[in-house]
This record gives sequence, C-alpha cells and structure tokens, in this order.
Amino acid sequence: MNGENNMDQLNQIKEKLNKISIRAKTDIKEISETNDLHFLKSKYFGKKSSFNEILKSLNSFDQVTKSEVGKLVNSFKSEILTLINEKILKIESKALTDQLKGDQVDLTLPGINLEIGYRNPLFLIIEKITTIFKNLGYQIISGTEVDNEEYNFNRLNLPKNHPARAMQDTFYLTDGDGANNKFLLRTHCTNMTARILSGTHGKVDHPLAYISLGNVYRNDDDDATHSHQFMQVDAFLVAKNISFANLKWTLKHFCQQLFGVKSKIRLRPSYFPFTEPSAEVDVSCPLCVTKGCSLCKYTGWIEILGSGMIHPNVFQACGISDPAINGFAFGVGIERIAMIKYSINDIRLFYNNDLRFLKQF
Repeated sequence: MNGENNMDQLNQIKEKLNKISIRAKTDIKEISETNDLHFLKSKYFGKKSSFNEILKSLNSFDQVTKSEVGKLVNSFKSEILTLINEKILKIESKALTDQLKGDQVDLTLPGINLEIGYRNPLFLIIEKITTIFKNLGYQIISGTEVDNEEYNFNRLNLPKNHPARAMQDTFYLTDGDGANNKFLLRTHCTNMTARILSGTHGKVDHPLAYISLGNVYRNDDDDATHSHQFMQVDAFLVAKNISFANLKWTLKHFCQQLFGVKSKIRLRPSYFPFTEPSAEVDVSCPLCVTKGCSLCKYTGWIEILGSGMIHPNVFQACGISDPAINGFAFGVGIERIAMIKYSINDIRLFYNNDLRFLKQF
C-alpha cells in the first residue's frame, strides 16, 4: 500500500509541475521587458510559490520517492530558469541591435569642419596693458566684482547722497546692514585702490604700484557706445613725494606704448571725487595724428581716460595720515581703447561671439 501511495503522490506532483510549467512558459512568451522576467523568477520560485510548497513536502516521502521528486523538481526549475534567461538575453540583444542601428554613422558623409576660435580684441588690449605696467614694476590684480558701499564709494570720497553717485547708478544686491553698507556690483576697479590702501593700516613703507582690471557694472541702456557691463583698468602709484609730473610721464609712456611712439597726450582740467587735481586725458588720433578725420570727429584728439592725484580725503578714509605720502591714479575703459585702436564703432560686437568679427584679430 505504501508503494501505491507514494506512486500516487509522485503522479500528483508531476501533474502540478506540468501545470506550473505550462503557465510559466505562457508568461515567458508574453513578457517583453527584462524587469518583468526577473519578477517572474520570484513568482515561480519565491517563498510563497507553488514550487516552494512542493519542496516543503519532500520530507513526507520515503527516500526513494524523495529522490524521484527531487529529480522532477530540479528538471522543472532548470528548464524554466533557462527559458527566462534566454528570453532576457534575447530582449537585451535586440535592444542593443536597435541602439546600434540608431547610432550608426555613415562613413561616406563629409566631415564637419570645426571653426577655429580667435582671441577677443579685449584680451589683446588687456595683454598689452598688463605688459606695459609689468615692465614699470606694477603688480596686476583683478579684485572682487561684488563689493560693498564702504570700499566702492565711502572710502573713495563718495559719501551717501554725493551727486556723483547718481552718475554711477548700479546694481545693488542687498538692502545693507545697520550702517547702510549695501553690497553691489562694483562700478569701477577703483574699489581695489581703497582696499589696498586700507590694508596698509596707515603704514606705507614702500611704493604701492598696482593696476586692477576686470568687469564693472552700471545701470545703463545698451547701445553702440554704452553697456551695462564693461571692462576697466585702474592704475595707481602711492609713495613718498609723488608729483603730477610722475602722473604725466606715466600717461605719456602708456599711450605711446599702446598707440605708437608718435602719440601725444593732452590734459584738460576735470573733476573726479577721488582725485584732486583731476584731468581728462586726450590722445592724439592714431589714424590722422591730430590732422582731423572721421575717427576723431575732425578734432585730431580722442578722449581716452580720467586721471589725477589721489584726494587727501581718500588717504584719510583709508587710515593713512602721513602728509609725505601721496600718489596718482587713473582709470580707462578697455572697450574704449579697443574701439579706438581697431576702429570699431559698436561696443556690442565684443560680446556677440561672431567669428566673422573675431577672425579679424
């Protein structure tokens, strides 16, 4: 009787495995995603699967029947897992083939010519200016484009409500602290003059010769000659017994190095809050050499920069009280020099990245 019972149980397990096999094969055939096939493994061989229930029942059989059932179970599991893995490989292979077809390169097509970049004329001018001043012993700094009112205005003799502030209407970033010290995008590179002089803590033991350069910002309408962002160079020399003659020689040397040895300069009285006396500087037209042409509007001269001797109020605000210490400063727009030197009539051309324009330089 035991033998017959074991045989019946064995036949029942065969029938169960056949039914499970038919369902599994149908599922495998219908599935087209690899993630679903991985889920199928869990469905048929997980802890709650019918297959696992059969495995749990093995201990109720005698040794001979257990061996036979084990062979059936292993055969079934091997077959189904093989079918699942083959289907996964088939799906992945098809996906790879489709991707390769989509990414296929036609080697008979002509190649794409990559345009060669050219140096922006602004950087040609920067390189020239920095070389001139390095040869004179000046240090080159870029400084910070975000600063506060203390260094951008107050220590440069531009206190609150000073009318010259309105001329430098700018982009404010904060409402300021209790001292009304707002942060802003700097309006000139002269902010670094205030920072360097303040950093001496009142003691100037050796000459301070610097040029600072970089972007500056003003709330301006963009047109052919104006931009809300432009580049500036600010130079200053501070030491004992610096005179206006030192400033004039430096300006003349600078212009002759930049525009040619025949260049002349002309100084006109002007006003800048952080210098006294102050002077506007004109350079002889590099095209006509003072004869008059369309570039200089037939005057023979072109206004190029502002300059002067550093105002005593600036020294005082920066903590320098030694009466023997003085110095000069001047600032110039890099775009303006480039427009004069290369006869460019629209400042916006510098920022359009048009290779037709850049390749000329």
